[in-house]
Amino acid sequence: MLSNRSIPSSTVIPVLVYPDVRAAVAWLTAAFGFAERVRIGEDHRSQMRIGTDGAMIVADVHGERTPPRPGAETHVIKVRVEDVRALFERARAAGATVLQEPTEYPYGERSFSVADLGGHHWEFSQTLRDVAPAEWGGVAVDE
Repeated sequence: MLSNRSIPSSTVIPVLVYPDVRAAVAWLTAAFGFAERVRIGEDHRSQMRIGTDGAMIVADVHGERTPPRPGAETHVIKVRVEDVRALFERARAAGATVLQEPTEYPYGERSFSVADLGGHHWEFSQTLRDVAPAEWGGVAVDE
């Protein structure tokens, strides 16, 4: 695949709609530690860097593009991080709506879920140990 400095190099790039692009960029930076990569217009779009190899695009409300409605969950963005506890405290201090406190799971992950200022749901997960899917009831389909 060719590289292009005008678009993130990630294979999958979610585009999330917010009523105020600049406010969303500032909040995502403060709450989750994301970094703005490219600004497109003053309030049209922004490319955000997530960790070392993740990306997302913050898009403005336009035409049929609207942010989530309260009470409707249409998606969850899952992000792997090194320290769930620290990020949870940072997100809560920034005003994230806590949907689920940090919880450890038998499949080797600790995660929490929050809603951001635009109503998008985020799940942040930290790997605690390597666990085979069969150990917790999963089935490895393609190994």
